[in-house]
Amino acid sequence: MPEDAADSAAGRTRLGPRHVAIIMDGNGRWATQRGRPRLFGHHAGAQRVREIVESCPDYGVEYLTVFAFSTENWKRTQAEVAGLMNLFRGYIRREARALLANDVRVRFIGDRVRLDAKLTGLMDELEAMTAGCAGTNLTVALNYGGRDEVARATKRLAEDVGRGRLRPEDVDEETLPRYLDTCVLPDPDLVIRTSGEARISNFLLWQSAYSEYEFVDTLWPDFTREEFRRLLESYGRRDRRFGGVPAQGAAAR
Repeated sequence: MPEDAADSAAGRTRLGPRHVAIIMDGNGRWATQRGRPRLFGHHAGAQRVREIVESCPDYGVEYLTVFAFSTENWKRTQAEVAGLMNLFRGYIRREARALLANDVRVRFIGDRVRLDAKLTGLMDELEAMTAGCAGTNLTVALNYGGRDEVARATKRLAEDVGRGRLRPEDVDEETLPRYLDTCVLPDPDLVIRTSGEARISNFLLWQSAYSEYEFVDTLWPDFTREEFRRLLESYGRRDRRFGGVPAQGAAAR
C-alpha cells in the first residue's frame, strides 16, 4: 500500500511501512574483514543505528524496532558479551539527550532478569525520560527471543486464568498479544535482515506472521539511509493481501 503523498503537516513522505523491524547482523564480520576485534564492529553498528533512527521521520516510519541482543547471544565469548553490555550502557548514556532532542520515544523489550542492575536502571531512566516524546518510536530488543517472549506471555496469561481474571473460553489469538512485550506496538510491516543471512533468528515470531521480509547482503555497519530508503520504496510496491485475493484490476498471481 504505497503512500507517496507528502505529509501536509510535516512536509515528509511516507514511503510505505509504518513499522520497520531490523535484525542488525554482520558487525563481527565487518570488523574481521578489517583486521579488527569484533567489538570494533559492534561500536560501528551502534553509530549506524543513530543514522537510521534519524532518517525515520523523513521516510514516514513511525515505529522502528532493532534487534540488539538475543537470548541466544549469551553463547558468545565472555569477553564479547561483557563488551556488548558495556556498549549498551555507554550508548544509553551517550545518546539519551540526542534521542530526547529528536523527539524519539524509546522502549526496551526482552527479559531483563539476566541483565545487570546498572544497565536495567539506565534502560528504565531512558524510557521514563522519553515517555512524552511523540516522534519516532524506537524499540530496542535486548536479551530478547521470540519463543521466550511467547513463553513469558503464556505464563502471565495462565496466571490470570488461574486467578479468575480471564476465562479459558475467552482466550483466542486476540488475547495473547496483550501479554507480549510489544503489546503497545503495531505489528511490523517490514522486517529487514542485513549481512546476507536468510533466517529470522527467533525475532518477533508472533508479530511478524504477515510481515514483508527483505534479506540484504550489506553488513550492518555499511547499511546506509539510502539503502534503507530503497527497501522502503520496494515495500511500497508490494501487494499485501493477508491471505486474500488480488485487488480488482491487479495482475493475478
